[in-house]
Amino acid sequence: MIKTVFITSTEPYSGKSIVSLGLINMLLGKAQKIGYFKPIINRSADDGKSDHIQTVLSYFDLPVTYDDAHAFTWEEAMQRSENESQGEMIDTIIRKYKQLEDKYDFTVIEGSDYQGEGTAFEFEVNASIAKNLGAPVIVVVSGENKTTAQVANAAITVVRNFEAREIQVLAVVANKVSTEQVDDVTELLAVQLPPSVIVTVIPATRGLQAPTMKEIYESLDAKLLFGEERLNNQVDNFITGAMQVPNFLNFIKENVLVITPGDRGDIIIATLQANLATSYPQIAGIILTADTEPEEPIIRLIKGLQTVVPILSVKTGTFQTTTEVGNIRSKITADNTKKIQLAIDVFNKHVDVAKLDERIITYKHSGGITPRMFQYQITSRAKSVKKHIVLPEGNDERILKAAARLISQDIVNLTILGNPDDIMANIKRLGLNLDLTKINIVNPAASDNYQDYVNTLYELRKNKNVNLEMATDMMTDVSYFGTMMVYKGHADGMVSGAVHTTQHTIRPALQFVKTKPGISVVSSVFFMCLPDRVSVFGDCAVNPNPTAEQLAEIAISSAESSQRFGIEPRIAMLSYSSGTSGEGEDVEKVRRATEIVKQKRPDLKVEGPIQYDAAVDPIVGKSKLPGSEVAGQASVLIFPDLNTGNNTYKAVQRETGALAIGPMLQGLNKPVNDLSRGCTVDDIFNTVIITAIQAQEG
Repeated sequence: MIKTVFITSTEPYSGKSIVSLGLINMLLGKAQKIGYFKPIINRSADDGKSDHIQTVLSYFDLPVTYDDAHAFTWEEAMQRSENESQGEMIDTIIRKYKQLEDKYDFTVIEGSDYQGEGTAFEFEVNASIAKNLGAPVIVVVSGENKTTAQVANAAITVVRNFEAREIQVLAVVANKVSTEQVDDVTELLAVQLPPSVIVTVIPATRGLQAPTMKEIYESLDAKLLFGEERLNNQVDNFITGAMQVPNFLNFIKENVLVITPGDRGDIIIATLQANLATSYPQIAGIILTADTEPEEPIIRLIKGLQTVVPILSVKTGTFQTTTEVGNIRSKITADNTKKIQLAIDVFNKHVDVAKLDERIITYKHSGGITPRMFQYQITSRAKSVKKHIVLPEGNDERILKAAARLISQDIVNLTILGNPDDIMANIKRLGLNLDLTKINIVNPAASDNYQDYVNTLYELRKNKNVNLEMATDMMTDVSYFGTMMVYKGHADGMVSGAVHTTQHTIRPALQFVKTKPGISVVSSVFFMCLPDRVSVFGDCAVNPNPTAEQLAEIAISSAESSQRFGIEPRIAMLSYSSGTSGEGEDVEKVRRATEIVKQKRPDLKVEGPIQYDAAVDPIVGKSKLPGSEVAGQASVLIFPDLNTGNNTYKAVQRETGALAIGPMLQGLNKPVNDLSRGCTVDDIFNTVIITAIQAQEG
């Protein structure tokens, strides 16, 4: 049974971190506990630790300590080799790995980085580790500056070398291959490698190879003059500002770094003005060379600008500086989550994940679904049938940031409502990598559909004393316009509430989208992603004091939502009393609601009234309600009123660090979901995903 895989390369800068990040992300959606181990590391100059290990552990929040995630530094490994104690080194590596193997369902092992004193020696060390750990390998070869034949020969040679040592090769990944060569390399490898080896060819990705301003700042040991908050700007290319301004402006490209002497105030001002202008692409930053800085009037002007790109000063001349910038190799670090996500996206796009999953994932956790599994699965499900979601609050920065993530991962199609000029200016100001060709920005009052929407609203609401003039005014409201898009089928769902109240968001939906047949009450659930499970909490956002009949309907709707999202429903009807022990109007309401659920849906597992501790703690549940199918293992928790539910979900969220996804509204004919005004970008991102999945059901 395979419980591990060894990712290795044969040369430096192969980009094997893409495979590591993508594979771990894939595995976390399939197994509950994932370990990570890099036997031999290179230490950073800053704190003596491996940047890559810290990136992996922090981004995925893996429960592996830094010390457990590695065995030796490269210097220590070389020393042991010179002292003829390589066997002891392997023994130590095996021991440390076995400690991880016992704790985790699957462990990803990553080989060394080929920055030592000899690639042949390093290959032997990695092969020895893989063989002694009994780990099949995924081989990563670089296609950078290589011909098609060279890429193919490198891959074939390394596979044969591993097979000669009786080490199984699961897959070969040819990375950084030029776009024109991708098909030829794929064909050559498919023909010459055994059918059992999965072949993946990843084209060179500029966003992964391009350094950030922070990396350039640190590599050049530069002085930072301005723009610290934008040091994560990506540098796709660079130019030397040594010509007259009109000619210089013709060479500005997206994410360009301008290198110029510090006394060229004209170039500096022209660059900053171009960055502010919507008619020019975004500037990554400026480097001032020759140990010269701008004169005082220029400095004063820069200080007065609202948005300033990073401006660095270096002592070296312009030619030397450009040469050094061109030699900088970008790394994927923990503080650059945009680049980490891009690496994962590249992996998902080019690797046959299903085939790889079939080969290496043999352990499937049989217990409850974990938060990482849940997020992986809902994202995959949303991608499977892309839906069109409208976001009415295009003036909010969080909405735009979430939109950029959703589009970059190709999860949904989006319409954003608001003034197009304002939205595009904010996208540029925030430095978002949002492809404007992939979103639809609509100003409601200027839309071709505006008058049709007004007439439709009037016809739907004229019996409620809404005249044409009122409908005309109401349709300028983004909530009404967005909801009408959903009603008319011009969008599949809507997510709003980042800047509007719950009532403002859902009122239009209640007025004309209406509820599904047989549903009398719109309710909500939160998916509470706790450390070891995902629970469904309902209703924590809509109904202040539901009747017994409404509470039963909320429970049934919540159980159906739970099933749709892959969580087996075991319903706990919560109260201050468990079983038959309590009396009082409130507990009687819960008791009646439980009976109604049993009558209407005898197929559902439901218990009530039951206290929260008895619902979720197996020991307490067995003590208070022995023999119950729900007590101690409830997955759907139904609160008796809004006060209890809202306070409980927030208390659990804050005290446990749980991720609360929602609220997701239940019962409407088409999905409209409300955000909290204190929502984060993650909240918006996840709510759009669950809205898209709801739309798939419709």
